[in-house]
This record gives sequence, structure tokens and C-alpha cells, in this order.
Amino acid sequence: MALSLEDIRGLFEQHGAQAYSGEPVTQLEHALQSGALAEEEGASDELVAAAFLHDLGHLLNRQGETPTERGIDDLHQYYALPFLRPILPESVLEPIRLHVDAKRYLCATDEAYFSCLSLDSVRSLQLQGGIFDAEGAQAFAARPFADDAVRLRRWDDLAKVAGKETPGLDHYLQIVESVMQRHA
Repeated sequence: MALSLEDIRGLFEQHGAQAYSGEPVTQLEHALQSGALAEEEGASDELVAAAFLHDLGHLLNRQGETPTERGIDDLHQYYALPFLRPILPESVLEPIRLHVDAKRYLCATDEAYFSCLSLDSVRSLQLQGGIFDAEGAQAFAARPFADDAVRLRRWDDLAKVAGKETPGLDHYLQIVESVMQRHA
């Protein structure tokens, strides 16, 4: 079953106040900050929508706060895809699907990246398969939308600032709606 725009709004309104896994922001604040960072960098509407929606799987597959502390990988990067696939293009879905592997890739290819990860991101990295070896990193880089996933990953890592001002939920839902209409 596909999610409607109102379903997405409802998920954020009902569950967006949940803490974002040990970070000083909520799930909604993290989504809004991710979308804002994408916009500030001049990303396409599709990539802004992906940045805003990239962790929607946490709201659909609720495992409580900080599931990594209990050794749980909630596979959030995959969880929302069946619900979003009927309404959004691959240019939104693939960066969402690949944003976890982008972390594994960046740890393998950027010496400074790992040291910038939060405690929860380090814990989740291990649950998500760890740092790519050279072959895994090369295979990831060759995938369609890998570059977009890396951009999304960097915004994801920065979108954890308590009290940061961003446009609101309606702003990003309008962008998602615009992408949905073009995709229909």
C-alpha cells in the first residue's frame, strides 16, 4: 500500500517528537534539518525530498529510542521503500536506500569521516555491516545514485543541531507533493 502525503504528515505529527537515537534532536527536527541542508546546497527537489524522507523508516518500524543500544538494526533504509515506491521516483528512493551504505563507503574512503560520527552512528555502523573493504567501496561508488546518497549521508550527519531554525513540515511536504505530481 502506498503512503499518501497525508499519511506522511500523520507519521511526522504522531511520531516525529520521538528522540532521534541519542541525538539532541527529534525525528522531525532531523528530517527538517536534512531537507534544509539539501536546499541550502542547491539540491534538486528530488534530492531534497530524499533528504527529508530518508529516515521515514524509523517512524514506520518503531523500535523505541536508540535501538542500537539493544543491538537492533531496524533496517530503516529499506522499511519505507515499499510504501514510497508507488508515489516517488528512483531519484528519491535510491538515495534513501543507499544512505546507510554511503556511511560505510565514507568510512572506507575519507580518513576524517569516521572521527566525525556520533556515538549512535558508530554503533549502528557495526550493526549495518561495518566499514566497506576496498571492493565494497568500489562497488558502492559504481551504483546509480551513489553520489546523491553520499551527499544525503553528509547532510544526515550534520542534521543533529538542537534548536536549529528550519522551514516547517508543510514546506517539505509541498516539495514531496511536487515530486509526486511530476512522477505520476
